[in-house]
Amino acid sequence: MSRPRTAIVIGGGIAGPVTAIALRKAGIEATVFEARPPGTQHNGVMLTLATNGIDALRAIGAEAAALEIGFATPGITLRTHTGKRLGVTPTGSTRPGSTGSRTIRRSDLYRAIHAQAADRGITIEGGRRLVAADDGPEGVCAVFDDGSTAEADILIGADGVHSTVRTLIDPGAPRPAYTGLITTGGYAPATGTATVGGDYEMIFGKRAFFGYATAPDGENWWFVNLPHRPEPGRGEVEAVPGAQWRRTFTQIYRDDAGPALELISATPDFAPMTAIHTVPKLPHWHRGRMIVVGDAAHAPSPTSGQGASLSIEDAVVLALSLRDNDSVSAAFAGFESVRRPRVERIIKAAARINNSKAPGPAGRFLRDLTLPTILRMTADSASNRRVFDHQLDWADDHRTRSGPR
Repeated sequence: MSRPRTAIVIGGGIAGPVTAIALRKAGIEATVFEARPPGTQHNGVMLTLATNGIDALRAIGAEAAALEIGFATPGITLRTHTGKRLGVTPTGSTRPGSTGSRTIRRSDLYRAIHAQAADRGITIEGGRRLVAADDGPEGVCAVFDDGSTAEADILIGADGVHSTVRTLIDPGAPRPAYTGLITTGGYAPATGTATVGGDYEMIFGKRAFFGYATAPDGENWWFVNLPHRPEPGRGEVEAVPGAQWRRTFTQIYRDDAGPALELISATPDFAPMTAIHTVPKLPHWHRGRMIVVGDAAHAPSPTSGQGASLSIEDAVVLALSLRDNDSVSAAFAGFESVRRPRVERIIKAAARINNSKAPGPAGRFLRDLTLPTILRMTADSASNRRVFDHQLDWADDHRTRSGPR
């Protein structure tokens, strides 16, 4: 399979358009296909775009999309449900001159990235849900639910945790793993509660986790992580009315210090509740002319603060690998060898934090006893630097080599 000239990208959220932008820079023409109708934005409240994600956007000349929106969130203060301070951890690079991490409304980043794609002449077609793909020796033919088709040299799945492309590559691929948590969030008008300098306050509540940060205009951006067993069906928790969740929050956070109930009460409306899933270890990222990137290949829990950033890194590394290798198979293999060790290490670390969000009394005691020491030891650790200081250079050579670099 020779070097590709055209690509189909499935998924029009954030990862898909960024992938198309990176491919265009590498000389590959890409069209993005999205299942949702045109003009429909993706769900979600806010996300953290970490230093490494912004640096990856910079490699393809698209960092302005992130730097002009949201606000800096340099650190996280962790507290117990009684308000006791456990410690502080950074959310981005401590490297001199580096760009700090930013918290951004998902809808704002969505619009900014789509505008960047449009400026480059990239087509994004909505209302085109992928149902099948014919992967042949000369190219890929994608089949959509309306009976239409599209052809290109390669097909890239950037279609999220519940990826269709993943199952086309490997019908036996493991299902996304449910974390045992559901989540929602919203925006509360300015109150007497505020964080300092945009830092997050994250509270290990007695029954559930709560986090918030204050934007420069005083608005409080918050989210909740609620334990929920068994795993809900698709659309089940989304269908529960907001008024019912408000009653649930009143019970869940009634014994916690901090502003959870105040901020929730001050929020006119909040996002639909959703279940949190991860894709921790996918056996096969690619087959033939098809490959998955971002959450379709390796979804960490939101606890990592790295979901969007890792997806953007994927886009850049895949484009470079396709640019520099003589065949699709070599490019895909090289991409996986570089990316898999990094993303799986981050996913594993985030899973450990997830497990500490709603433990029993003994687990709370052990967590509150040990976490201050852990935070002091890891605040400027080599592991943190490996995550946040990861930089991609468009001038680098990404020809396939043996083993990860």
